[in-house]
Amino acid sequence: MLARALLVMSLLPAVELAASQAQTQDPRAVFDRAQRALLAGDYAKAEEGFRAVLELDPLSAAAYSNLGVVYLRTDRLESAIESFEAARKLAPQVAGIDLNLGLAYYRKQAYEQAIPHFDRVLQAYPDHEQARFLKGMCYFVLSDYANTVRTLEPLYEQEKNNLDFLFVIGICYGKLKREGDSENAFQQLIRVGGDTPHMHLLMGKAYLDLYVNEKAKDELQKALAGDPKLPFAHFNLGVVFQRLGMMEEAGKEFDLEMAITPNEPWSFENRGTVYLAQDNPDQAIVMFKKALALNPKMPLSLGGLGKAYVRKGQHAEAIPYLEKAVAMQPDSANLHYQLGQAYLKVGRREEAKKQMDEAGKLQAEAREKQEERISGKLPAPAAPGQQP
Repeated sequence: MLARALLVMSLLPAVELAASQAQTQDPRAVFDRAQRALLAGDYAKAEEGFRAVLELDPLSAAAYSNLGVVYLRTDRLESAIESFEAARKLAPQVAGIDLNLGLAYYRKQAYEQAIPHFDRVLQAYPDHEQARFLKGMCYFVLSDYANTVRTLEPLYEQEKNNLDFLFVIGICYGKLKREGDSENAFQQLIRVGGDTPHMHLLMGKAYLDLYVNEKAKDELQKALAGDPKLPFAHFNLGVVFQRLGMMEEAGKEFDLEMAITPNEPWSFENRGTVYLAQDNPDQAIVMFKKALALNPKMPLSLGGLGKAYVRKGQHAEAIPYLEKAVAMQPDSANLHYQLGQAYLKVGRREEAKKQMDEAGKLQAEAREKQEERISGKLPAPAAPGQQP
């Protein structure tokens, strides 16, 4: 017992000395060393340094912000967001923190959460090109084409030689039926990019997104004439052939793409869909399973597997795949309908009814949205005794 007491007593001076040293450290000097490490790309040392600053000064917005940069550059997005949020609470007026927060959410693919942060940067600095560009790209990924154009158009002069910019804004103009502006953007894309296979691939993809299938086919065939092994060109051409009902040609293109990009699941998925259309569920199952081995979170492959098993009359085998597909894509009327049919075949009538009801509800909502897109939202009926 005495020896133990002596041991504890002997440790006390060292602990007190370390605490005393920590208290006498200059946070500015520690911050400067961490900053130099960050600039040199020594992220482990930078993280250690900024954490040390926060122990000395828990209200250092700069330390939280730079720690967020460390996490962002080392792809620890959740930690980056936490650090930037802490910095923003301490220094809400610093636009750079919002820019980094928006970038962290953008890289996390949380586009709706990124937009308000880019907005705040633009409120402080309306001419901030990076914030405007990234905000526009968020809208594009969210399929909000009007806001994409509204956000990106002021950048046209600065970005008219940027292939990604021209590709995106050209598609958005097309989606908004501004055909002249769309064609101008695509012509500029060709002028900037040149007559190269990659440029024809970009053009083909743009026309594919706009459902201008014949033009997409022409551009993709030009891309493959220049480079028969250009990644994703065969895949996109296969999609064009699918849309045109040319299933034999589509299947050949997906087979060629699989040989070029064997680690990408999309060609396997679409090949499975072609096999289903050709009433070959056994080969469809093989393809969908290959797609899911590469990426298990593909609702179309899961749903395709379910449909293939239904086609074979193996309804019990179909149900787990269809259930997973519905959980991933709950707004698909077709998947709810397929699951309802499978439940019905195995005698699960109550669950079948729920799925069929949900499918009917989603179909009605889709029809209503389509009618609104075509003829606009109808005005509310006039109150009794009033003229419309």
